[in-house]
Amino acid sequence: MRHRPLAFVLYLSLSCPALCAAQAVTSTGDYLARIDGDGDGRISLSEYQDWLSYAFDAMDANRDGVLDAQEQPASGRGARATLTREQHRQTLAERFRKQDRNHDGWLDARELASPPQ
Repeated sequence: MRHRPLAFVLYLSLSCPALCAAQAVTSTGDYLARIDGDGDGRISLSEYQDWLSYAFDAMDANRDGVLDAQEQPASGRGARATLTREQHRQTLAERFRKQDRNHDGWLDARELASPPQ
């Protein structure tokens, strides 16, 4: 399976200004609270994936769970391969594991604010 570079995943997670503006945060605590669907003060993998998939969903114009070349931003690198929702979620899972510094399966506010290692 071919994985997308981190830059593309970051683009997906940050590319919807209207959604970002509607959910603006001013601190790491605010960000954690918005992602933390069950309110337990920590972020699970599924909460992380769900939150960071909003851009994928917004770009998936035909709602088929696949971003084809026309739905993806131009990269200047030629033809773009399709990206499935599952591939996107797997890339996010890899990023989550890198941010989970203590390897407990959850992200706390400190880990959430830190870049992936």
